Amino acid sequence: MFPGEIYPAPRSWGERTFGNIIHWNEVDRGGHFAAWEQPQILTEELRTAFRSQR
Repeated sequence: MFPGEIYPAPRSWGERTFGNIIHWNEVDRGGHFAAWEQPQILTEELRTAFRSQR
């Protein structure tokens, strides 16, 4: 979750909608265009999220 997101969805909504959430984290920088704004943070979050799926 990036703090500058247009609509910051609460975790409860994510759990109700998607069920099995494997990773949830709220970072301190970035927004809706996280890939442009904070590419390093986005990359680290993706790696962390999918590490358990190997």
